[in-house]
Amino acid sequence: MALLLEILNLKTHFYTSRGAVRAVDGVNFAIRKGEAVGLVGESGCGKTMTAFSVMRLVPSPGKIVGGEIWFSDWNSRRNLAKIPEEEMRDVRGGKIAMVFQDPMTYLNPVMRIYDQIAEAIMLHQEVPREEARKKAIELLAKVRIPAPLTVAQYYPHELSGGMRQRALIAMAISCNPELLIADEPTTALDVTVQAQVLELIKQLKREMNMALMLITHDLGIVADTCDRVCVMYAGEIVEEGDVYEIYKEPKHPYTMGLLKSTLSIDEFKENLVTIEGVVPDLTNPPQGCRFHPRCSNVSDRCREAPPPTVEVGKSARVSCWSYA
Repeated sequence: MALLLEILNLKTHFYTSRGAVRAVDGVNFAIRKGEAVGLVGESGCGKTMTAFSVMRLVPSPGKIVGGEIWFSDWNSRRNLAKIPEEEMRDVRGGKIAMVFQDPMTYLNPVMRIYDQIAEAIMLHQEVPREEARKKAIELLAKVRIPAPLTVAQYYPHELSGGMRQRALIAMAISCNPELLIADEPTTALDVTVQAQVLELIKQLKREMNMALMLITHDLGIVADTCDRVCVMYAGEIVEEGDVYEIYKEPKHPYTMGLLKSTLSIDEFKENLVTIEGVVPDLTNPPQGCRFHPRCSNVSDRCREAPPPTVEVGKSARVSCWSYA
């Protein structure tokens, strides 16, 4: 499959009174057309900031300070980190759409649902308001909201969490994007609604032939939804590859720790396995490998220099001195 999104040495830093927080620090990965890629890791590892960097929505005092974000649609290849904001507005929502973690934060509380979706449609397509409203109602039906004509006239506070998330998904797919970024789309939902929303995202991906970047800390969701997975730690990607290969035979000690800490109905665990230590301070990250203070296989060279990223197997890459 052809490349759709290629991120090269992306760096996004936040400038504070304590110094620069290296939230995203040299990230490299790619997404092919129609592919689903999971971005996993602990809270604060840089997953969401990577997505915000792609969308050029990094909040102040953050700034993209280096790297390239290449997006290839049917007729062009553009570096999203460098194009003018006016051109980026056409990409944002039109070519790349994002479903945010907390839908209530990103829905306008004083606008009816169908007007919010219609606004997104009119921004990217030259259609009158009434036609855009009609399409908004069709989209609400597409994301399986019952009585879409009635719900379309509700305000966000009148909807449940699951329905708000579906409305946000309807808005995201309104302009047939080539890439959908879903940032922890099921965090605030109960278990049954989580399953419904995830199944909806997978179905829409198939029907619309979209690529998907799924940001989550739930390895089970990644296994069920994604083709490939990128494991992030402290602003860097430490392992990348096919979902089944990585789950079957993880290479990086951090990935091993994540998988060991998960619960499974197939295996009884009397005690939950945890990763020792704490996430490093990204204003002053450890020298060498950033995981070395928590790693059980640490050696002197791990403390001295960052490990190179090497290819292991057919489609996997890992940043670890054990494979260099």
